[in-house]
Amino acid sequence: RAGPWLLSTILCDKFLQHLPLNRQSDAFAREGIDLDTSTLADWVGACTATLAPLTTLIRAHVLAAQRLHADDTTVPVLAKGRTVTGRLWNYVRDDGPFGGPAPPAVWFRYSRDRRGEHPTDHLTGWTGILQSDAYAGYNTLAKPGRQPAPVVSVGCWAHGRRGLFKIAERDKAPLA
Repeated sequence: RAGPWLLSTILCDKFLQHLPLNRQSDAFAREGIDLDTSTLADWVGACTATLAPLTTLIRAHVLAAQRLHADDTTVPVLAKGRTVTGRLWNYVRDDGPFGGPAPPAVWFRYSRDRRGEHPTDHLTGWTGILQSDAYAGYNTLAKPGRQPAPVVSVGCWAHGRRGLFKIAERDKAPLA
């Protein structure tokens, strides 16, 4: 039986250090510990199932906010003999700057691609102010007629600032 220390080590190595289970199995074998990759995978699956209610609570807490920040980033995904690119979507709640008492939180979702259906699916039923980059995949959330209501899209200064710096560099603007 695996204890909490071993399970947390396996999970952290897999998800934080990006160390595949087969390499973890090899590392254990070098120390004289026989842990087959399938056993590690079973334990990861059991931990995932055990932690699922926590994920549900984080999602509910984040989506209870009136304001969210959304962004996605690429994440390399190891496949047999190659690496593919997945997407990690994050939805951030932080009411602190607005004087809110709720603790900040981030809800993450993974997808294999960047299709606009993902944020639409992730934010089904949510309405409020959504701060994001100019990715067109968020546009359907702000369409009139969306139920329960269209979201209010607001831009991201960090993304807007990048464009201004590119223009200043390109045009060699002395005052920029």
